[in-house]
Amino acid sequence: MSDLAPLMAVYGYVALLIVASEKLIPNEMVSRKFLHIMVGNIAFILPFFESREVMAFLAAFPFVPLTFLMSPYSPIKISSRTSLVGHGLGLVYYSIAWTVLAYFFFHRPDAIAIGIMAMSFGDGFASLIGSKYGSRKYNIFGDEKSFEGSLAMFVVCVISFSIASLYYHGEILPILVPLAFIATLVEAATPRGLDNLTVSIITATLYLILT
Repeated sequence: MSDLAPLMAVYGYVALLIVASEKLIPNEMVSRKFLHIMVGNIAFILPFFESREVMAFLAAFPFVPLTFLMSPYSPIKISSRTSLVGHGLGLVYYSIAWTVLAYFFFHRPDAIAIGIMAMSFGDGFASLIGSKYGSRKYNIFGDEKSFEGSLAMFVVCVISFSIASLYYHGEILPILVPLAFIATLVEAATPRGLDNLTVSIITATLYLILT
């Protein structure tokens, strides 16, 4: 029963975000990025889970098939504005990454939080700022990115990592700035929406190693 409250908090929070992104935000790109970014606040619910299986397979994994059904590749067409822009499987990769982190990093919720922050706030703002203000483009492995978007990701990662560090440790760890820089490099080099996998998992793993 102890896991019921955080589980219901996750479901309720994500449900509210989906409704808000679908009904209250007219711009499709902003709607998708709002959902992408705000899901990152789940990082603050993680310490209240007591079971690895509940966090990974009940709180995280159900969003894998749900986001797939909302994607352009779904055999069942569910109308969703958030699936009409960006990478078609981006939110699916997002959910897979969260499931992997929840299972393998369960005893280090701070590492899960850092991975989620890099994926949600960092990558989300990189795309949002880059699409609106990105005039200096570059292309490493097939996806066009912008220096403005990458700078936004670095700054947002430093800020969000610091908030997570204060929440979990009561202090800002010195590794967070170089970690944010590495997360930004990983996002810049990863093509085709796969950054939702690589950024979160690599950043969380490096954080775990360094702490």
